[in-house]
Amino acid sequence: MPRIVLKCPYLKGGTKKSAAHLSNLVTYMATRCGVEKLPKERSSLPSTLKQGDLIQQIINEFPEAKKLFEYEDYIESKTVENASEFITMALEQNMDIIGQRENYVDYIANRPRVQRMGTHGLFTGGDDEIALSRIAEEVGNHPGNIWIPIISLRREDAIRTGFDKVEAWHNMLSYFTPEIAEAMKIPIQNFRWYAAFHNESHHPHVHMVCYSTDPNEGFLTKKGIEQMKSGLVKNIFKGEVQEIYAQQTERRDQLKCESNEALLKLIGEMKTGHAQNPKIEALFLELSEKLKHSSGKKVYGYLQPSLKTLVDELIDELSKEDIVAKAYELWYEMREEVFHSYMDEIPNRLPLSAQKEFKSIKNMIIAEADQFSFEPIELEEMTATYESFNDEAPEPLYYEVDEEFQGIDYEQVESELSGVRNNQSQDFYVDWTDAYKAARELLVGTEEVAQDFETARIKLEEEAETGNVLAIYYLGRIYALGLGVEKNSDTADEYYVKAFAGFQQVESRKAWKYTEYRIGKMHAAGQGTDQDYLKAAEWFQLSTEKKYKYAQYSLGALYHRGQGVEQDFDKAFELYLKSAKQGFPYADFEVAKMYRDGIGTDKDELKSRQHFQRAFEGFERLEQTSKDDKIQYRLGWMLQNSVGTGQDLTRAKDYYQKSAKMGNVYSSFALAKMVLKEETPDPDELKKAIEFLQSVSDSVDISLKDIKNSAAYLMGKLFLEDKVVAKNIAHAIRYFETSIEYGNQWASYQLGKLYLQEKEMPKNIEKAIQYLTSSAEDGNPFSQYLLGKTYLLGKDVPKDKEQAIKWLNLSAEQGNEYAKFFLDNIDKFRDPSVTFVISRLLKHMSKIFEETSMPYRNSNGMKIDSKLLRKLKEKKVAQGHKGNDTDHEMMI
Repeated sequence: MPRIVLKCPYLKGGTKKSAAHLSNLVTYMATRCGVEKLPKERSSLPSTLKQGDLIQQIINEFPEAKKLFEYEDYIESKTVENASEFITMALEQNMDIIGQRENYVDYIANRPRVQRMGTHGLFTGGDDEIALSRIAEEVGNHPGNIWIPIISLRREDAIRTGFDKVEAWHNMLSYFTPEIAEAMKIPIQNFRWYAAFHNESHHPHVHMVCYSTDPNEGFLTKKGIEQMKSGLVKNIFKGEVQEIYAQQTERRDQLKCESNEALLKLIGEMKTGHAQNPKIEALFLELSEKLKHSSGKKVYGYLQPSLKTLVDELIDELSKEDIVAKAYELWYEMREEVFHSYMDEIPNRLPLSAQKEFKSIKNMIIAEADQFSFEPIELEEMTATYESFNDEAPEPLYYEVDEEFQGIDYEQVESELSGVRNNQSQDFYVDWTDAYKAARELLVGTEEVAQDFETARIKLEEEAETGNVLAIYYLGRIYALGLGVEKNSDTADEYYVKAFAGFQQVESRKAWKYTEYRIGKMHAAGQGTDQDYLKAAEWFQLSTEKKYKYAQYSLGALYHRGQGVEQDFDKAFELYLKSAKQGFPYADFEVAKMYRDGIGTDKDELKSRQHFQRAFEGFERLEQTSKDDKIQYRLGWMLQNSVGTGQDLTRAKDYYQKSAKMGNVYSSFALAKMVLKEETPDPDELKKAIEFLQSVSDSVDISLKDIKNSAAYLMGKLFLEDKVVAKNIAHAIRYFETSIEYGNQWASYQLGKLYLQEKEMPKNIEKAIQYLTSSAEDGNPFSQYLLGKTYLLGKDVPKDKEQAIKWLNLSAEQGNEYAKFFLDNIDKFRDPSVTFVISRLLKHMSKIFEETSMPYRNSNGMKIDSKLLRKLKEKKVAQGHKGNDTDHEMMI
């Protein structure tokens, strides 16, 4: 793994440094600065005695100099050239002790072998020329601390990566500036930096000068230096780092395959009574018993010290199992391989119990031990798989796209309007007038205009009076969604009917792709007319023939779902792709999904990622101008689920909140679930989340059917869990039954368990079998498992081995290892409760290893942290660039 050397000394302001005992070093440096390079025939001669004495003095005064590349070269071969290179670099890296700041700026800008950008070698972000004398005076008189980082590479590494040229350093440092400022704890707006590239023959290096305009700011810790070094490695050696991650993925995939086999073998040994680590079972049972007598929260941070020690001991004992030990060893190897590139000393390895990346296993163990009993296991789901149902926001469905303010070319629209609106006396017209656009801005809110539903409605009403169909339609939407008014479907329908008639009248005067598309949309949504997908497809086809990208997308969606047309995935993909090529991010999103799933086209993971990324970037651009709730939902979902970008839950939540304010129920649903998952949710947000889920679950509004089954299921779980609302089994059953009406197999599973377990209510085996069978027939692996186990044991129903094998096989085919266990031991069953718990813990550990996957990367394959990317965009805007351009991807 390639590496860099980074030293970050600083010059303290307000004092005159005196270093008489190092005067000979200063003298040597002063005379050395102008020397010419040694003739080749002399460079390989043995180093002189004077050089040896001076090197020894440097080492005595500056022990850290031993870590320099140049010192390694000198030790390996003590030649005149290597001694000279080391002396020069050692003195430069300790300029904070032996030099003056004003002289230092002049030195790094003008010393031999500096690559010049103009009359000298000093540069900073941007392309403006730097007045060396002014900068030298500014630095020399600055009352605060001045940091003077030095970044050094091996010559071969510099050539291979292209960092043997000043332009590469200039581009990289310009975009790396926010991370340097953050490491030095200096606000980006106050951060100043200058640099010069010295193209030395052995080890090219860059000198920097960094400070804050506020002399009281700035503080660089060891962690900050490591942060800088790590970022530099990722930027300079992006290819090599990418290769390391690729190797890590390959090893992890191999490990996963081997681990699955090893895990099955281990479980097999345990369940047949041949487990080789009874200490794990003993520790687990001890913890379970002690937790029964422990008060307070059953969470690691709240446990008594003795219980924490017991949990740690259990984890470390688990880590001795071959599967975990092997995984942990490989995990550490790959981690250290990357660490080595930016750390001089690799931290000592920690036991698994002390590794923060695996801290979630602690609460997993506590939860298992707290719930454990010697009663026959009733399927505590092995990795809480059923929790994953609706655990994240649903993947965005096709939306009736609000194309307004989404990149419409108004000049083109105006030219197309000629002949459409011939005179003011006509009843209806379509025009993006200034008054209409102002009302829309008030409706959605912009950076300059505060959101104001009431004023927006008044302005739209005024515009609607003139016959503008766009305003009439949006008034319908305001009353349909209840934006600043009480929801009123009757009033909304009145406006929609009028808008539908208006679009038809405008279209009758002159065929126009826009009105054709809008009429198709209203047919598809059943707005102002009966819902009719066939007519919608006909109108979309007319607009598509004129290459209107919104119509291409909408018609593609009808072919995708088989609505109004015969389902045709190939045709859907073709239309989506045409729309995407015109820069429509909704279409990019659908194309990405089809490439991902191999629907309508061949599977192509690379193209899928590219289109997801294009979709995300396109949505971001549109959101900046439109503030559309559907786009905000898409952005929130993609940020929450790491699709097309890195995960950023804070930004995801922000987008969901903005979208929810505009009445978007998908965003409200996603937001509610995010709040419920937070460890310490805001009380007001928690209250709103529960109220929203309850209102959707109890609503008779058919437009909410897409999320009603999920909302009702979650409400049932909340009343069952007794965490954020008081336990109420009757309410839980009611909401599960509502969810079942919409075909939710997981709600059937929950009710089947409730009636079977006899924990919360009297056992009702007839209802239990009814619900479990319904869920099992829908393919639920846990219902299949419970049915199979129930028939196998014959405890509450007549024993039926044939039925048991049928359901257990179906469950095992879906990867349920508990079902596999019963099938493997169908004739010698004994209940291995503790063994199941331990295997579940091992499974959870393997999942954590699996989750240490490669972070999101840009199209060049380089990892870009989402937080850094935002800062880069902020910096670019400050430098006069557009925030959404992608020049940096080519530069770094």
